[in-house]
Amino acid sequence: MHFIDFVAGWVAGGLATVVGYPLDTIKVRIQTQHMYNGVWHCILSTYRREKVYGFYKGMTLPVLSVAICSSVCFGTYRNSLHFLCQFRHGSSALKPSRLDVFVAGCAAGTVEAMVFAPIDLIKIRQQNQTHPHQPYHGQSSHGLLTMPKYRGPIHCLITILKEEGTLGLYRGITALWLRDIPCFGLYFVAYSVFSEQLTPQGQHKPDWLGKLVAGGCAGTTYWILATPMDVMKSRMQMDGMGQQKYNGVLNCITQSFRQEGMRVFFKGLSLNCVRAFPVNGMTFAIYETLLVFLKKANLKD
Repeated sequence: MHFIDFVAGWVAGGLATVVGYPLDTIKVRIQTQHMYNGVWHCILSTYRREKVYGFYKGMTLPVLSVAICSSVCFGTYRNSLHFLCQFRHGSSALKPSRLDVFVAGCAAGTVEAMVFAPIDLIKIRQQNQTHPHQPYHGQSSHGLLTMPKYRGPIHCLITILKEEGTLGLYRGITALWLRDIPCFGLYFVAYSVFSEQLTPQGQHKPDWLGKLVAGGCAGTTYWILATPMDVMKSRMQMDGMGQQKYNGVLNCITQSFRQEGMRVFFKGLSLNCVRAFPVNGMTFAIYETLLVFLKKANLKD
């Protein structure tokens, strides 16, 4: 088993999460709340009411946990690819086909979703608490919570377990699988394609800038495809905070479409794409760089 891929993925995921977290908070609020007229209205409202703190609500757990998810994702992908090449071609040293990359990516998405679901649920519940960080004396806004239900990630976890049980932590897992299994397969295929295009002639891999661009393009591709199901996933995860509105993924899709039309499936798409490029660019660039470093250090030992 390739353990260094897990280590490189863990570091890369943690560092990249910090970069994109403020935009992720805005994206989640736009997708799950109906009080905002657009991206800038959401940003300004968040800042006026909650200051800078509002953009980083619930970040402590994701920085640590997304690093773990990234570790699981890259580790599973690399080991699955190794197995597929060994099984289909007789050697892991041979260049994998696009199908190999896609299947390994789907395997990574399947496993990653199992680890990510509870973490994402806690993050989204906290991000949607729109109470002020300090006493707020401005005009009250309809739909805003006057007092926070969750006092932190641990309190949020305990509350969900008490009110919704263990299965409550996996609310929206079906939508998450529908998002991540095919989209992670295409994510790694996209990175493979862009990497090849950006590799200078006579070299095997692109330089650091090439990895950054290839990762950014792969991340943008992922979110263009994943945003519709990401909206449904976020809504189902928020469903447990009040009266339950949806009784399944299909019901969530049909209700959302009837109430808001086709545009509902693309809420947060522009933010996802803006956030995806730097976050995924950094993720792949740091991952690939660390991988080379760890392989050299391993050979020395």
